[in-house]
Order: sequence, then C-alpha cells, then structure tokens
Amino acid sequence: MPPLIRQYRLRRSHRLSGKREFEAVYAEKLRQPLGPICLCAKPNDLGHPRLGLSVSRRVGGAVKRNRIKRLLREAFRIGQHDWPGAYDVVIVVYPHKTAMLSEYQHMLITGIQRLDRHIKLRESK
Repeated sequence: MPPLIRQYRLRRSHRLSGKREFEAVYAEKLRQPLGPICLCAKPNDLGHPRLGLSVSRRVGGAVKRNRIKRLLREAFRIGQHDWPGAYDVVIVVYPHKTAMLSEYQHMLITGIQRLDRHIKLRESK
C-alpha cells in the first residue's frame, strides 16, 4: 500500500462561510491572542480543521488586507496537517505591519496548540 500522501489543497469544505458558522465559533469563547492576530476556535466533528478570516478596514487598504488574508490562508494550508485536532478557527486580524509567511505559520501553530491544551484541560474537568 502506498504511503499516506498529504493533500495541501485548501478546499471549500475547509473554509468557514456564513454568519452562523462564524457566530458559533465566537459563541464558544475560546480565544488565543497572538500579537497582531487572535485565534477564536471551536472543536468540530468533521475530522479536519476549517478556517475563517475576519480582517476589518481598520487594518489598512484593500491591497494590504488581501495580502494578509492570502498569507494567513497559505499558512493554514501548509500547516493544517500539523494541527493537533479538528477545529473551526476564525482568525481576527488587528492593525499591524504585514508579517512574513513563516511568522504567520509560527503564530498559527503556537496558537492552536495552546487552544488544544486549554480545550483538553476543560474537557478533563
């Protein structure tokens, strides 16, 4: 049998869409601030993580906002297989100087690991 090949695609099923899905994540009240971004998470039963982005106009013009969104989607796409669990995650972006892809990758993996530990502690009580 061939070895398991990781799919590095960002399928539509790996994205949060619609107001209700975003509100469900916000209602869970699990947040991990990480400097210029804040991760809001909610466990899901899908077996894979899903991503939503919230980038307000305060962050900057359309070009800057779109660049940040592209970098965050790419960081998620590359790192999704290293995530400890299946979560719906909304990334809230605050005004900041645009970071490098590697910095966003580090922020995402650090944040989701902290959230995963917090969720497991909460479930064990």
